[in-house]
Amino acid sequence: MRSLRTTLVAALAVVLVAAGPAVAEGEDGGFTIKDPRITESSGLAASRAHPGVYWTHNDQDGPRVFAVDGRTGETVATITLRGVGTPRDMEAISVGADGAVYVGDIGDNLDGSWDHVWIYRFPEPGRLRDQTVEATQYTVTYADGPRNAEALMVHPKTGRVYIASKNEDGGGLYEGPAQLTADGPNVFRRIGEVPWVTDGAFSPDGKELVLRGYFSARAYAWKDGRPGTEKRLSAPLQRQSESVTYTVDGSALLFGSEGAKSTVVRVPVEKEGGEASGAPSPPGGSPTGGSPGTGAGTGDGGDGNATLGALVLAGVAVLVLAWRRLRRPRG
Repeated sequence: MRSLRTTLVAALAVVLVAAGPAVAEGEDGGFTIKDPRITESSGLAASRAHPGVYWTHNDQDGPRVFAVDGRTGETVATITLRGVGTPRDMEAISVGADGAVYVGDIGDNLDGSWDHVWIYRFPEPGRLRDQTVEATQYTVTYADGPRNAEALMVHPKTGRVYIASKNEDGGGLYEGPAQLTADGPNVFRRIGEVPWVTDGAFSPDGKELVLRGYFSARAYAWKDGRPGTEKRLSAPLQRQSESVTYTVDGSALLFGSEGAKSTVVRVPVEKEGGEASGAPSPPGGSPTGGSPGTGAGTGDGGDGNATLGALVLAGVAVLVLAWRRLRRPRG
């Protein structure tokens, strides 16, 4: 579900993407999610136990997640979670240092209508097949009150869970307790400010945090449990930019979108000095943990995307201004 303001923004993005593609096809690899049940892929996480496989889920769905083969885009396992309640708005997924999958049922489109949200945790199955697994449900509250969020990240070394709230005027980065407990509320405390965020991911070495929004992505140096120096990343402009994850070897980022048969775009991570780590994926597969297919991000750095991005931002400003004026009471 999306708020009216977010829907207007997404609609504008669809129009602009249709008018002129900002993503080059067939350069760096990627894949298309083929499962007709997956129409709202809101989160993406690279499996540690099964390299080349990616976990995803719908936001409005039952307690289930899907394991998708990055080579073919086919679902290789559907995992149903037992021991949790009915999800409200699942928005994020991450694999932790403990080898478990964490699902963030953290969306709140009314920006504070729920006094708590949930995280579900289950161990990655050793064998990928359709199955029901026992999951642990954690109740989450925020020290400064309820809010909407779509990004949940588990640090790959410390195992600590972080959530980034979503707000067009800027959100917050929240740190969970050192260890989550199923016995009572887990209070997340604000440790930093972030832009409009729809998903995030830590690099496999834990040294960088990537946050993406609808029109851009940023990387933050991560040190002593806090975000540091910020840099802009090359990212694709997608119809509804919802998810991001690193490949399991850290050589590339995968950017996902909602919608039926949505495309996951692979963008190589740049080394120091601006060089991409790893060559573009060959048609038959990727040696660096990415997957074959179509779609590659040219991102914010290209002239075409910069121009298109400026148009998008201008259009968003107009829509938001119009929306606010419509809400003003008439004298």
